[in-house]
Amino acid sequence: MAKRQLHAIAVILLLCSAFSLPAQAEPEQSLTIAELRINPVLTDDVNGAVTLRSADDRKQLTVVGMMRDGKEIDYTRNVEWVVQPEDLARVTSTGMIVPRTNGSGTLLVKTSLGVQATRPLVVSGLGEDHPINFPNQIVPIFSKLGCNGGGCHGKASGQNGFRLSLLGFYPEDDYEFLVYESRGRRLFPNAPGSSLLMTKGSGMVPHGGGGPLKLDSDEYRLLYRWIEQGMPYGSANDPVLTGIQCFPEQRILDTNVEQQIAIIATYSDGHTEDVTRMALFEPNAAEMAEVTPTGLVKTAQLSGEVAIMARYQGYVATFRATIPLGADTQGMPPSKNVIDEAVFGKLKELGIPASAVADDATFLRRVYIDVTGNLPSAEEAQAFLVDTNPNKRAQVIDQLLDSTEYADLFANKWSLLLRNKKQRNEDMTGVYAFYQWVWNNIYENKPYDQMATQVLTASGSIDENPPVAWYRSVTDTESLVEDTSQLFLGVRIQCARCHHHPFEEWSQDDYYGMAAFFSRIGKKNPAGNINTKGQEKRVFHNDGVATAVNPKSKQQMKPCGLGGEPLEIAPEQDPRAELARWMADPQNPFFAKTLVNRYWKHFFGRGIVDPEDDMRATNPPANPELLDKLAESFVQSGYDLKQLVRLICNSNTYQLSALPNDYNLKDKQNFSRYYPKRMSAEVLYDALHQVTGTEPRMNGLPPGESALKLRDVSNAPYFLKVFGQPQGETACECERSDDASLAQSLHLLNSQDVQSKIADGKGRAAQLAAETARPHQEKISELYLWAYSRPPREEELNAALAYVNREGVEAKISYEDVTWALINSKEFMFNH
Repeated sequence: MAKRQLHAIAVILLLCSAFSLPAQAEPEQSLTIAELRINPVLTDDVNGAVTLRSADDRKQLTVVGMMRDGKEIDYTRNVEWVVQPEDLARVTSTGMIVPRTNGSGTLLVKTSLGVQATRPLVVSGLGEDHPINFPNQIVPIFSKLGCNGGGCHGKASGQNGFRLSLLGFYPEDDYEFLVYESRGRRLFPNAPGSSLLMTKGSGMVPHGGGGPLKLDSDEYRLLYRWIEQGMPYGSANDPVLTGIQCFPEQRILDTNVEQQIAIIATYSDGHTEDVTRMALFEPNAAEMAEVTPTGLVKTAQLSGEVAIMARYQGYVATFRATIPLGADTQGMPPSKNVIDEAVFGKLKELGIPASAVADDATFLRRVYIDVTGNLPSAEEAQAFLVDTNPNKRAQVIDQLLDSTEYADLFANKWSLLLRNKKQRNEDMTGVYAFYQWVWNNIYENKPYDQMATQVLTASGSIDENPPVAWYRSVTDTESLVEDTSQLFLGVRIQCARCHHHPFEEWSQDDYYGMAAFFSRIGKKNPAGNINTKGQEKRVFHNDGVATAVNPKSKQQMKPCGLGGEPLEIAPEQDPRAELARWMADPQNPFFAKTLVNRYWKHFFGRGIVDPEDDMRATNPPANPELLDKLAESFVQSGYDLKQLVRLICNSNTYQLSALPNDYNLKDKQNFSRYYPKRMSAEVLYDALHQVTGTEPRMNGLPPGESALKLRDVSNAPYFLKVFGQPQGETACECERSDDASLAQSLHLLNSQDVQSKIADGKGRAAQLAAETARPHQEKISELYLWAYSRPPREEELNAALAYVNREGVEAKISYEDVTWALINSKEFMFNH
């Protein structure tokens, strides 16, 4: 272990200072370690001493080795711990210090090479009977042992007659369930060890959850004393938890090394407590690192960045580990804009070389698909390949952004995310009107903040104001809160409707503060219409004070943006307008970041935060600088969507080859290469018709129109359904499936639908076969340009020529077979 640690990568940020002594060993005894430090040093430690204030106090200490070359390495488990005097406290081999008697002394650590560090040690409060606080000290035990999880007593109905609040978010309920339910038979103050809570929890009495409460554990002893004290709940004046922090917060680590982290809780009176052993840990990328229940992080073989979530009593903190590969990155492509600066800077930090920039054919096909949802024609591809203008890539991006096909692709995306769908035949007028409104806004490049505002504040009838159609599909307050949060803010707040969000800070108060913005929406029949069958209702602001009731606390919640302050809104003012103003504020921490992350996912197949609409502290961005710079640029541009697309597509990051080099094959989150992604259902359907030279025919559209223009997705052809077209049921991008399936393969291979297009008498195969004056080589090259935007390679051309030149076989059949082979290839089905 020590030998491996000597080669670990340096820590990028020293998060806390520590009292230490310089290395005392002779230079020849320690050629690498310059100094040891005992961490963390907390704000309420007495004169910098490790301070223990009661018999229940425990602290997870860490030892960092300051190397002579500037690196910092975790030595917590590779030192000898010495307490002087030895009866003052004891330190486990994992660095956990436990008090033994009151007094003061010294804590010393020493490596096998003789390098030492010391810190003063102060122990007090032993022998005093400190009242135990139920919310602060007892409830965390149930969370750590899993008792209040959703699969055990924390579910709504409880388990076997005993119920706890989910993850301990409502300690007052837990206290009532424990102390007063079942006529108090769960707890026996006169014989704490005989309490049903203790005997079942420890497995002494049969228990479906086993015996997670060990008899020799600190948790058992604390519960025992709490029952012995008469089960106090705590005083209203007792301090309450205000937050937690990881120490350290960030480190650069090697592969296959360990790093101990400590979790420190801060309370309202300013004092801190170590809660490492009571916190719950989870990595966001288990393939890169794992973490033990005691906070020991163990990195694996992969390079990149991994976050460890620490959760304690509704608060979360993260530890970020950067695991460099360490390869030479001098051959990195040049940076063209802020995207490249952030991405290539991160790759250099990680030691992961980027792939080379893609060739012209690959770039052209990629950008056509991503910006317009179309393949370039054979003529467009050929012209681009022979063009020698050094600015031709930027020019084609501008050309595509000015096209109607760009609006087709993104109107399709936004129309479905806004749940614009038919629920009854009478809805089609509104579906068409809302779709056209979205299309016009995309084509005319209306600023995104204005688009979002006009959707949220829509009033009147659909005929007058098409965004009113959103309120037809998203009808109840809960759906409005959840769709708004997920679509525009990137926050999945659904959990907070019933209980505190298990992985985020959002509570029911936050949920119903958002709900208050939609509390004054009124709907009525069109003026003069008594018979409402087939009529769309008008949406209006119903004057009154905007509030929403938290069903748990029964409190009237004022309108409040997530993480913001409650607003005082006059009864005659529409609170939705205040919500839109809060969202579009340049300082809003969600709005711009959510949009740029959503678009990044569109172009790269993976969000900077992934999933793209689940932005939270416990799901951190793969590249925080990239997300910040993109959002900042988007706001400065005036929320210009075309400029965002232009910025992304002109970057060398977007134009990298999908082919990995010797080092970045396993990279899945740092954008060191382009990640191939299967074409979406509508794009693939259109591409099939482009290559086969046939016209799409769909109900509700004229012949030859793109599948992207289909308004009524419920009436889509089977092809679109089997390839994962969403139905506009939710505001989640996850409704669109890009997963491969056997049904998809079989459909392309031998379905009558596909075969009929290939064999169409007016299709491309028939046309090429009929052009007997043209050489086969030229016609094969044209097919390749249509399918792949590139001419065939020599071996491909020779194989195709040999096939079409067979004697006794009709040329049309040969060209049909070549076309079939091309459209069933991964190179065709994937954007790469």
